[in-house]
Amino acid sequence: MSETEVRTRATLASVAALAGVSTPTVSKVINGREDVAPATRKRVLEALRTSEYQPPGQRLALAPPASTLIDVAVDSVATAYYSEVMDGILECAELHGAEVVLSKTGLTHLPAGERAEKMQASGRRGLLLVTSRWSPREIKEVKKRGIAVVLIDPINPPGPGVASVGATNWAGGKAATEHLLGLGHTRIAFIGGPASAECSQDREHGYVAALLERGIRISEDYVLAGSFDSETGRRSLVQLLALDHPPHAIFAASDSIAVGVLAEAHALGISVPGELSVVGFDGTYISEQTSPQLTTVAQPLREMGRTAVRALLREMDGEKPDVTRVELATQLVVRSSTAPAAP
Repeated sequence: MSETEVRTRATLASVAALAGVSTPTVSKVINGREDVAPATRKRVLEALRTSEYQPPGQRLALAPPASTLIDVAVDSVATAYYSEVMDGILECAELHGAEVVLSKTGLTHLPAGERAEKMQASGRRGLLLVTSRWSPREIKEVKKRGIAVVLIDPINPPGPGVASVGATNWAGGKAATEHLLGLGHTRIAFIGGPASAECSQDREHGYVAALLERGIRISEDYVLAGSFDSETGRRSLVQLLALDHPPHAIFAASDSIAVGVLAEAHALGISVPGELSVVGFDGTYISEQTSPQLTTVAQPLREMGRTAVRALLREMDGEKPDVTRVELATQLVVRSSTAPAAP
């Protein structure tokens, strides 16, 4: 029996023995579970590659055709959000033997059709769009040429039949606002990302729903939009503080926005959370590095990346998705940037 034949018959138990872990741990890694230590995950991935393990009844994950190349297009890589999503994308792509080509949306200014033709010529058959502004027409042009497309947190509605992965943004926005209401705050502002971004809209709608349930009037002056960056947080706080009745709490639609709020508050001598409570959204690593540490709605960003890759690979294999929209649960993480309202 050849070495290749031995390897293709590798079992979970043999992979576990090779990696020095339990069989359930190998299963967790294969299924993209997060409750595995990074060092352990690395050993299991290496054992899977070495043994060329093939899950029964599934596509050959660790030795796919040479054409398993995917394009990942992002608007920016300069935020913790992208860093954590990309970590999940790269980890899952490596597990499935896919190669990733990263590009920044808007740099080439190529029409979607031409971009698809370039992808085809270079052997890339899948496209992941991460919070990108691609229109349904552009996506249709790409899919028309046989390129599989999956979106993560799309800015624009992707159109019918296009798979997308996100989080429970509405529920997360509601939870963030309810947390502030529970602390006794009633003058709560919302600082969003781009007004056209679906994820920001959903977070705002959750904010509005929580206030309406308490019978609190929504002030237009308290609802601002911008970009998912710290400059939006800084600029918006200055604008809010200029109001006759400035807010005592702020729900920011991203951790980056919240970081800008915290920085501007510090520059202006405003105590957080003594004078101003702040909640972010994303649950990125920067939320633990701020002072005070940021209360935030955590998205499973790495799992979003992994889920999108798995969906893309299935579509590249000719499978149609059971559902076109996958939403993963968010979780409120309470830290020290929020406190009860002053009497």
